[in-house]
Amino acid sequence: MPCEIDFEPIGLRVGCAAGDDVLDVARKAGLQMAAVCGGRGTCGQCKIMVRSGEVSPPNETEQRALTAAEGREGYRLACQTNVLGSIRVHIPARSLTATQRLQVESLEVQVEVDSAITTYEVHLPAPDQDDMRADAERLTDALRQDHGLHPVSFDLAALRRLPNQLRQARWSGLAVVRERELIQFEALKQSALGLAVDLGTTKLAAYLVDLGTGRVLASRGLMNPQISFGEDVMARIAHAMEGVDKETELRQVVVSALNGMAIEMCVEVRTTPEAIADAVVVGNTAMHHLLLGLPVRQLGLAPYLPAVREALDVKARDLGLTLAPGAYVHLLPIIAGFVGADHVAMLLATGLFREEGIVAGLDIGTNTEVALRAHGRIWCCSTASGPAFEGAHIKDGMRAADGAVERVLLDNGQVEYQTIGNVPAIGLCGSGILDAVAQLLKAGIVDRRGFMHPRHPRVREAEGGREFVIVEGAESGNGRDIVITRGDIGEIQLAKGAMRAGLQILLREAGVDESELDRVIIAGAFGSYIDVASAVGIGMFPRLPLERFVQVGNAAGMGARMALVSRAERRRAAEIAAQAEYVELTGLSGFTDEFAMAMYLA
Repeated sequence: MPCEIDFEPIGLRVGCAAGDDVLDVARKAGLQMAAVCGGRGTCGQCKIMVRSGEVSPPNETEQRALTAAEGREGYRLACQTNVLGSIRVHIPARSLTATQRLQVESLEVQVEVDSAITTYEVHLPAPDQDDMRADAERLTDALRQDHGLHPVSFDLAALRRLPNQLRQARWSGLAVVRERELIQFEALKQSALGLAVDLGTTKLAAYLVDLGTGRVLASRGLMNPQISFGEDVMARIAHAMEGVDKETELRQVVVSALNGMAIEMCVEVRTTPEAIADAVVVGNTAMHHLLLGLPVRQLGLAPYLPAVREALDVKARDLGLTLAPGAYVHLLPIIAGFVGADHVAMLLATGLFREEGIVAGLDIGTNTEVALRAHGRIWCCSTASGPAFEGAHIKDGMRAADGAVERVLLDNGQVEYQTIGNVPAIGLCGSGILDAVAQLLKAGIVDRRGFMHPRHPRVREAEGGREFVIVEGAESGNGRDIVITRGDIGEIQLAKGAMRAGLQILLREAGVDESELDRVIIAGAFGSYIDVASAVGIGMFPRLPLERFVQVGNAAGMGARMALVSRAERRRAAEIAAQAEYVELTGLSGFTDEFAMAMYLA
């Protein structure tokens, strides 16, 4: 019997036959779902939710692989679910491989649209001998008479263009106004557009938004080109401290990237960047300062103070961004030297700042910001988790791209793995490295200290110490063995130890135990890719029931979008920044001991 499956939120409808399993149908349609066990149901990674239609009932394999809470919520395994008729299926982001889980993806939060931008349709009388008002006066009078708007000031760049634009448009068009300042006049009858940007240390995420509806029209993700000047924040601060030309260099490469992303998105929706009337940018404190051209030297020296904490509104052209003539960029407030506007945006998007109970939030990246909400207060800190989760400093590490091993499973001593793109393996990305360490620990091949025992045929002695062969050269895409070494395990211990120690310090500040955590929110691009069970297994996260963890994707990007379309959310972001209590870990009593303990594998 012919059937169809609607895959959401991908928007793909695929024909199939009754009795086909959902995983097989998805793969044949080109959807790359996580299923490292090959579809036997043992890895539990191909989770779906059947929204409508008839499918086979849950079997024993599923019941073993899914938690009780997942079962109650209606989760199924795609590989164990057979189609009995046409169905509609939702695929969570964590069930997709990294090629389809871009750093722009996040939870969706609906907010009431109340943009700082308002557009007014105007029809002006043409001048003559009896009406010799200046062009700006003529437009101001029309806005006052037709829309009750007065007084109106003019952005200088917009004013320079106004006389020609009025005449070319035959005295009719749209006046684009931001907080009573005219920043653009255009003949086209279209909604003003906005740009929201998450300026990450490693990745950039940008969204083109209709300011009238709040709808995202296009999005782009890109590696931050500043990486060529240093992988982490401190390296870039050091580069900027070499001189004004070096600081300018850092600013220009990222501005050029943002302009390029804006052009690409506007081409996609058949408009130009001049239609972008407002923008919101979030990033950590160093990225914020470098974009603004503020000095960063003081960020690299104790007590690590920012130049400014408050929210800022600056002209886009002053930053080198080529948007509407008078467009502004709103930068959300920052909390401290190493907890920036991106963390404020994450708190805003997830609602952590108003949570009841005890809730932790980790925004995982090259720097990981940690927040804890308890007893009506918010504590936060920053930890240097480093670039290991991006594949850096790992012998066979690579970024999440085709050919990267992203899932690893040891089943009865046999290694099973899955690559991004389902192509021959050429390296290990962060989620694959994390899985590998968790599986080696679980199998007893690696102990809590990270020591690798020679008790498996794939463990071998190498020049730098012992290593475990994940993929043999005969089946890899480059003819070389792909391994994880003792040094690689050490890099993961440092990264996971830093963030776990930060969380433990905040719990200590709040006077609560980790077992009391009601929920742990995991944000950030990498946070979307990881297997939470693996992270818990190595002690990166507290040993809590898996249903207490929620992965939300790029929450900072969502927070930027919320602030873009809502002045109320901008005010709320300012309140969050003022409420947050920053804990500086450097030199804090007990942090060194906490970090040393957190480096042990669970």
